[in-house]
Amino acid sequence: MNPISRRVALGAALVLALPLGSWRPADATVADPRRSPADPTIPADQTEATRTDRVAQAARIVPVASVAALRTALGRAQPGDRIELADGVHTTTSPILVPRSGTAAAPVTVAAAHLGRAEITGTAGFAFGSGVSHVVVEGFRFTHTAGIEVPAGSAFVRLTRNVVRLAGSTQYWVTVAGDDCELDHNLFQHKSTLGNFVEVVGPGSGMAQRVLVHHNHFLDHSYRGGNGGEAIRFGLSGRQHASARGRIENNLFERCDGDLEVVSVKSSDNVVRYNTLLNCQGTITLRHGNRTRVEGNLLLGGAGGIRVYGDDHVVVDNVVQNSGYPALSVGGGEIVDDTGSTTDHERADRLLAAFNTFVGAGPLVVFGGGKKYGPRTVTLANTILLGTGGGALVQVKQGSELTFAGNIAWSGTPGMPAGGYRQVDPRLVRDATGLYRPAAGSPAIDGAVGAYPQVGLDLDGQVRGGRKDVGADETGAPGATRGPLTPADVGPTGP
Repeated sequence: MNPISRRVALGAALVLALPLGSWRPADATVADPRRSPADPTIPADQTEATRTDRVAQAARIVPVASVAALRTALGRAQPGDRIELADGVHTTTSPILVPRSGTAAAPVTVAAAHLGRAEITGTAGFAFGSGVSHVVVEGFRFTHTAGIEVPAGSAFVRLTRNVVRLAGSTQYWVTVAGDDCELDHNLFQHKSTLGNFVEVVGPGSGMAQRVLVHHNHFLDHSYRGGNGGEAIRFGLSGRQHASARGRIENNLFERCDGDLEVVSVKSSDNVVRYNTLLNCQGTITLRHGNRTRVEGNLLLGGAGGIRVYGDDHVVVDNVVQNSGYPALSVGGGEIVDDTGSTTDHERADRLLAAFNTFVGAGPLVVFGGGKKYGPRTVTLANTILLGTGGGALVQVKQGSELTFAGNIAWSGTPGMPAGGYRQVDPRLVRDATGLYRPAAGSPAIDGAVGAYPQVGLDLDGQVRGGRKDVGADETGAPGATRGPLTPADVGPTGP
């Protein structure tokens, strides 16, 4: 087992065993003997420290001992209230409505009294009233059957530090249709049925605006029925031209194998950055939409890479290691431009793929294949392509107006026109986290060609000053380096 796998396996072992609540009468509340302050998932000192920090920000603390009391308190909530549900298993047969709003400075918070020790089970969880805004839901275990939906018209709803493991065959565990919502520091785990951990949609044919999904742990999606098991789906075919301006960043996806697409983007103008995909049999896919930036992601030890369809995307500073699938697939399409918002593949046009590091058996980059129209006007620049299987590193099945510049190709057939690469050993070595980075004296250092102003930082967020390095890492740049995310970095107890 490599160093990355050891680190993540150790952390993941602490969060796998999260037992479900047993049946109780409607709206019943009992102490949960299976939870204790010594629960290794959420240690008592962390739960109390987290609560103390949040309580200091509240205008009023409202403790409640039952779901019935919780409903009453929510109906009377004022901006700045923090309503805390007692530890235990709480069973409902109808949604717990959040009907009242807070403000930007004083949200209404509904929380577990102690992080992870109040469980909502039964047939329903929280529901949000029409137009509700500035609400925080924090620290629960959700094991009920119905999905959680933030409806269109609501805004600034935050789900934070929850464990989500819904029962039954609920298709969409969390649906966001409201603007300016935030999903952060949650653990989504063990889904085996059709659907997504998270889907982001919107009103009508539009998209929810500025949704932020960050520092979550997505663990074990094992659906095997074909399409429809993405961990996150950001949009739909019929919404592909709608600008969402969303961000998916700093999340850990682990063993998310429910679909070829782990992260599926089907809307426009989004950012997918700084995520770690570990041992996932799937990809980051820009399936529909335009102008999305995929930056600084680490895809390690799985079968997936990055797949691109649509126009004007930017794919930079990513590391794909030991993939059994092409690190980058530049898609051809049945159509050139999808003006009808269909489910067809739209060919990739005007893609910039630059300053990435790809290591694997190859082919590492594939252009087109099997569609009517090949990709067009694509640039592959300043990328390290290190083969481990001796085959072609780049495979052009279809495509026109393809530009290759400043790449380093080693241990395989380059597959690019002369002048678009150097065939030299990039001298990559593993760092303490298992990531490949250039060693001293690597030809990648100061070896980039062209300005590419779209790329000012490297995978660590360090400034690329002077002449840039080839690949995802700018060697010697000031600032801290980062490695693959682990369970300690994300989820309910993450910083």
